[in-house]
Amino acid sequence: MVEDPFTLIVGVGNPMRGDDGVGPAVVDRLAPHLGPDVRCAVVDADPLPLMDLWAGADRVIVVDAVRSGRPPGTVHHLVDPTRLPRGVRSASSHLVGLGELLGLADALGTLPHRLEFFGVEVARLDLGSGLGDEVAAAVDEVCDGILESLADA
Repeated sequence: MVEDPFTLIVGVGNPMRGDDGVGPAVVDRLAPHLGPDVRCAVVDADPLPLMDLWAGADRVIVVDAVRSGRPPGTVHHLVDPTRLPRGVRSASSHLVGLGELLGLADALGTLPHRLEFFGVEVARLDLGSGLGDEVAAAVDEVCDGILESLADA
């Protein structure tokens, strides 16, 4: 049986580590507003499970905390990245960073057909804190960007 094509939205991050929770916050906000052909998932520690999660997906949208030196709350939107641009790196404590994962998936030929990345510049990653004001404000911007992208598909 062939599965119907679907879009997967993945929030990468740990909500218990300050701004690192931006990915899960976006998924939490979006999930109630999505159709049956869009699935959501949260990967909270290590992005390696993404390769299993996106198997069979026609399109994958990944949201993660990043650091590139831009102000907190700055949103980076990349369409069909195989690697994160120079200077943009995952900001969390993942064992394998998202950039390395994309490179590995590209080398293995397991990248999704269509891939988008929303990265949000973060400031605080301390244990037990919530999202900072700038990052919390960026959640709405990312959600709007994802909904617009889904509508254009």
